[in-house]
Amino acid sequence: MFRKIPLSWVLLAVGSVLTVVGFWAYIDGNSTLNLVGFFYGIPVLLGGAALKAAELKPVPYREETSEAVLQLRKDQATPTQEQLRKDVTRFRYGQEAHLDETLERLGLSPTDEERPILHSIVESDHDGRYNLTLSFASPYISFEAWQEKREKIERFFGPNITTDINHGAEVTSKDGQSVMLVDVALTRIAEAPVAATA
Repeated sequence: MFRKIPLSWVLLAVGSVLTVVGFWAYIDGNSTLNLVGFFYGIPVLLGGAALKAAELKPVPYREETSEAVLQLRKDQATPTQEQLRKDVTRFRYGQEAHLDETLERLGLSPTDEERPILHSIVESDHDGRYNLTLSFASPYISFEAWQEKREKIERFFGPNITTDINHGAEVTSKDGQSVMLVDVALTRIAEAPVAATA
């Protein structure tokens, strides 16, 4: 529940209440409450405003996750898949885009302007295996460039992951242009059996 509430709004609300109480106490002549309101209210209010300016909203799910897939996630998701899903579906602060450092390390973000933007995610059952698909709006990086990085993406998000790069849906970008999404499907594979020792 708390992952859905932005910290910036909490700080703005608390800071506003404390500041109003401080002003009211000043007008009323209550110096103790006045100090509390001013010394805590204004800094908290400013902190909330700063976080609001640096806020990165959670990435939406493309479709609702079914109970069967939730159970599959619980049973099969790798720690990397789980952390990745949690990171992109919560409010972030101080980042320009979701997975910006990851895309840079993979060689898929030559500049900030050309960086692909994570559009949505979807969890699914892929032949009985848990699958987390990341859909990127990538107008400046070609589909072929994504395919060339498939093995590197697989190693980066592994172990026990196989990666498929597919054409996704067509969406309209912020500037009104039509953009084809690139779907990066991270599918759980079975762990290699441990050899028995004699």
